[in-house]
Amino acid sequence: MCYLSRTLRKTLPRTARSPRFVSSQTSPPPEKPRTASFGFRTVPEESKETLVKEVFDSVASKYDLMNDATSFGVHRLWKDSFVSALKPGRKGPLRCIDVAGGTGDIALRILDFARENYADRETTVAVVDINAQMLKEGYRRFKKTMYHNTPQISFHEANAQALPAEVFPDNTFDLYTIAFGIRNCTSIPDVLTEAYRVLKPGGTFACLEFSRVNNPLLSTLYDQYSFTMIPLLGTILAGDRSSYQYLVESIRKFPPQPEFARMIRDAGFVTGDDVDGGAWEDMWGGIACVHKGVKL
Repeated sequence: MCYLSRTLRKTLPRTARSPRFVSSQTSPPPEKPRTASFGFRTVPEESKETLVKEVFDSVASKYDLMNDATSFGVHRLWKDSFVSALKPGRKGPLRCIDVAGGTGDIALRILDFARENYADRETTVAVVDINAQMLKEGYRRFKKTMYHNTPQISFHEANAQALPAEVFPDNTFDLYTIAFGIRNCTSIPDVLTEAYRVLKPGGTFACLEFSRVNNPLLSTLYDQYSFTMIPLLGTILAGDRSSYQYLVESIRKFPPQPEFARMIRDAGFVTGDDVDGGAWEDMWGGIACVHKGVKL
């Protein structure tokens, strides 16, 4: 065995004296947890579904009141316009799916429009909602109508992001509607992918949602009303400020019209041009907006 003298050891570079062996394999950086917005809060993605469920459990019995508060009461007119523009029944009976539609107000409008305008009693609507309390409200509403206990209406508890294929097969529906619901979903792209899957070629995706107000003056007035009056009304009328605060914040976090139109196209749908009257149609200056896409 050979030893270096103390003097020689001092003159050698450090790397020569004591070679270090470094592994060429480096540990991958830890994966960042997936997050989602819950109003203005950022929460773990797996938590949002539970948090949204708690909100809608709380507001289910006062859902129309909630929409009255957030839309100055004109949500009923918007829904009428939304459905009438789709003209269900004009080309014959349709198979429709209304997602996040637990209270049944869009489904009822579809069936009434088809019957009253085209004497159509064969169009059907499958109402889907992740929230059982919302579905109970819808079922209660339909018990008062001529459609109760008929094949024209059915209610299903399911997640819009992963519709069960055994109940909702590929290429099944002519019309997919979702009104004031998609902003509450954890993954909007997953919802759009499922919408594309269950629609037939030639089928229409139609979404009514609160959106981005483009007029600066109207936007300022609406923000002031939203952040002051709506939570206050939630406290006075429903005893629930936090749920109504979330709903206001969720509207502001929803993508603006051009971005949401791109998301619809990314899912495979064909839309109009990225202008009001093309890929979307603003209502009341963009307080609400209708987006449509067609599966070719």
